[in-house]
Amino acid sequence: MGSREVLGQAARLASSGLLLQVLFRLITFVLNAFILRFLSKEIVGIVNVRLTLLYSTTLFLAREAFRRACLSGAAKRDWSQTLSLLWLTVPLGVFWSLFLGWVWLQLLEVPDPHVVPHYGTGVVVFGFSAVVELLGEPFWVLAQAHMFVRLKLSYTTVLVLCYVIYFAKVLGSPESAKQQALPVSSMTDLLPSMTRSRAFVNWEEAKLTWSFFKQSFLKQILTEGERYVMTFLNVLNFADQGVYDIVNNLGSLVARLIFQPIEESFYIFFAKVLEREKDATLQKQEDVAVAAAVLESLLKLALLTGLTITVFGFAYSQLVLDIYGGAMLSSGSGPVLLRAYCLYVLLLAINGVTECFTFAAMSKEEVDRYNFTMLALSSSFLMLSYVLTRWCGSVGFILANCFNMGIRITQSLYFIHRYYQKSPHRPLAGLFLSPVLLGTFALSGGITAISEVFLCCEWGWLARLAHVAVGALCLGVTLGTAFLTETKLIHFLRTQLGVPRLADKTT
Repeated sequence: MGSREVLGQAARLASSGLLLQVLFRLITFVLNAFILRFLSKEIVGIVNVRLTLLYSTTLFLAREAFRRACLSGAAKRDWSQTLSLLWLTVPLGVFWSLFLGWVWLQLLEVPDPHVVPHYGTGVVVFGFSAVVELLGEPFWVLAQAHMFVRLKLSYTTVLVLCYVIYFAKVLGSPESAKQQALPVSSMTDLLPSMTRSRAFVNWEEAKLTWSFFKQSFLKQILTEGERYVMTFLNVLNFADQGVYDIVNNLGSLVARLIFQPIEESFYIFFAKVLEREKDATLQKQEDVAVAAAVLESLLKLALLTGLTITVFGFAYSQLVLDIYGGAMLSSGSGPVLLRAYCLYVLLLAINGVTECFTFAAMSKEEVDRYNFTMLALSSSFLMLSYVLTRWCGSVGFILANCFNMGIRITQSLYFIHRYYQKSPHRPLAGLFLSPVLLGTFALSGGITAISEVFLCCEWGWLARLAHVAVGALCLGVTLGTAFLTETKLIHFLRTQLGVPRLADKTT
C-alpha cells in the first residue's frame, strides 16, 4: 500500500472517529448537564476523579505500550506472534486491576459512607470493566492496522461483542478471501498459539513494547498527574475535586473530540509510511515528502484550532459554565479554571501532532532516551503541581500542565527539526501564521472581551444573546480570514476529505 493510499485511509479513519466522538460526547454533555442538578460535588469528585483514575490507569498500563509497539514497524510481520503478544494485555490488566483496587480500598482515604455510599462496590465495578475492555484489544489493533473504519464505529458502540461478530462474519465470507486484507483466515488464528518452529511472540516487538511501557508509565503521570496529586496528596477536598473535574472535562471536550481522533489515526499513517531505524535521507523520498506535507498541514490545523479556542474561550467561559452547571460552576473559581484551560488546549493541540509524528519515527534507542526526559518531566510536574496548588488553588494544576506540555513540545520540535535537517522539507513552517490572521485573532479577542464586560452575564438573556452574536460575528470574520490566507491548509483538507469518497466510489 502506497503512502497516498495510507494517507487517504488515515484521513477517513480520523474523520469517522471525529463524527463518532462528536455524537457520543454530545450525548454525554447533555446527560452531565442534567445530572449535575441532582448530584453533590462530593459524589462527582469521587466518581470522576478517583474511580475514573483507577479505570484509566489500569487500561493505560495494560495496553498502551502494546498498541504503540504492535502498530509500528514494517508491513511484513508474523501476525500470529503479534496477536499472542496482544493477548498478554488481559492477564496484565487483571494484575493491575487487583493491585490498584487494593490500593484504592486500603491505602487511600475512604469517603464518608453517608456522603458517598457504595464506594467499595464502585472500585470493584470500575476495575472489572477495565478488564472486560481489554478482551477486545487484539481485535482493536488488527482493525486499526488494516484501517477498518466501519469496524471501529461498531467497536466504539458495543465494544468487544461487535469485534467477535464482525471478524466471524468477515472471515467466514468470500469477501475476505477476495480482498486478502487480513493476515488471518479463521477465528482460531486470532487466539494465542505456540508451535515448536517459532517463538510464542516476536521478541523484537516485545522489547519495543517494554520500551513503550516505560514511556507510557511516565506519560500517564503527565497526562493524569493532577488526579494522582489530588488522590494521593489530598490537596483538595472531594467537593473542590468535583468542580475541578467538571471544568477540566468541559475544557478538554474539544481536545477529545478533534485532536484525539486525528492523533490516533495519523500516528498509524506516520508509522506505516516512515521506517524507524532509518534516516530520512535513506528512505523512499516520496514517502518522506508526503509525511512532511501532512505534518505541516496538521500543525497548521492544530495551531488554528487551538488559537480559536484560546481567543474566544476567554470571553465566553463564564457564560458556558453558567449555562452548563448554573451558579455552582459560574461562581467562584470555575471561570478562571476554564480560561486557563483554554490556553492549555492550545498547547494540547500542538503537542498531540508533534508527539504523534515523534513516537512514530523514533527508533528504539531514541524511545529509551526519551524516557529519561519523561522521567524528569514527571518528577517536576508532581512537585510543581503540589507547589502551585498550595499557592493558587486548583488553577495550579493547569499551570503545571502548561509548563510540562511546553517542555514536551520543545522536545518533539527538536526531534522533528533534526529528522528533516538534511532534507529539503520544512514541516515546522506549519507553526507560522500570516500577520493578517494574527491581527484578526487579536482584534476578535479584544472585541469579545469588551462585549463580556458590558453584556455578560448579569443583564439577562437578551444581553447574553447579544454577547453570543458579537462572538459569532468575530468568529466568522476570523474563519473567513483563515480561509483566504491559509490556502495550503484548505487545499489539504479538501483533498483528504475527497480521498475517502473517491475510494468508496471505486470499491
